[in-house]
Formats: sequence, structure tokens, C-alpha cells
Amino acid sequence: MTGQPSTLKKIILGIVMDEQDGQIPSISSPTEEKLLFLQENMVNFINQYGQPVIEVSLVISKYIRIIVKKLEEKALNSNEELPEDLLSPRPVESSDEDPVMDSFPLERILESVDQDRMDILDTIIRTILNETELPFISALAVLRDWEHIIRTQLAKSTSPGHLFSPLQLPDNF
Repeated sequence: MTGQPSTLKKIILGIVMDEQDGQIPSISSPTEEKLLFLQENMVNFINQYGQPVIEVSLVISKYIRIIVKKLEEKALNSNEELPEDLLSPRPVESSDEDPVMDSFPLERILESVDQDRMDILDTIIRTILNETELPFISALAVLRDWEHIIRTQLAKSTSPGHLFSPLQLPDNF
């Protein structure tokens, strides 16, 4: 998808954009500018709406799966190997003192997520990836950083209610 974003995409991206003049970086923009734009829009949306860790986790994991699959297909067709650090999540530090939930009523948890809010985050990510033609390797590296933060917070959850706590992002993330 290239060219100008649709009106709906402009509205959704307008929710969280407050830098520059609200323009999505062009395809010819430096990768760093595209990554910064993606990162800032995700952080702004998640912070503005206090999006729960479970919702962010579901959206981020969806994009990681999609991107890894595409990269694996390309690597296979080119007889290349992808670095293991891109294919696997970063390890989460834990200790014996970290709380562990014995059971999650998964169906009930999934019924409780705000699908509309997840759709907006999904649209933000998809639109920026498509409109800027952000390289998959770079996008995956950023999403792996998000995944690590999410997994660290999830590892500390002691009840299903913690899954609906807002995602806590480090300062200057």
C-alpha cells in the first residue's frame, strides 16, 4: 500500500500524532525516521488510552508472527539464514520470588479485551508499516523490544486482573 493514507487512516493516526505536521514519513525517508514515527505513535496511543498489557501483547505478537513468517519465506527462497535473536523472544529475567499464576481462564480473558482499542493499535502499526514500507528486519527489532517489556510485565502477573493493568513503559521508551 503506497500513496496517501485514506481518511480513516488519517483519523486514526491523527488520534496520536502531535509532532511535525502529522505527516507519515515517506518511503524515501531514512529508516530511523520511520522507526521513530512508529515508536512514538505506539507509545502515545498506549499511554493516552492506558491500554492493558494483554491487548498490547495480542497485537504485538500478531505482527511479530506475520513479519517472522515473511522473513522466513524470503530467507528460504534466498537460501539464507536469519539471526536467531530475531526469530526468538529475548529472555525475561525472573527469580524464584517472581509470582506465578497457576491458571488463566483464557476464554474469559479474551472475552474481556476491548477489540476496538486493539483494532486502533493494529491499524496504527499496519498503516505505518505499509505507508512507509519500513524494512521488516527493522520493524521486527522494534517489536521484539516491545515484546520484551510486555513479557517482563506479564511474568510478574499474579492474577488475571493484572493482565488488564495498563502497559508500563520505561521512561524515554
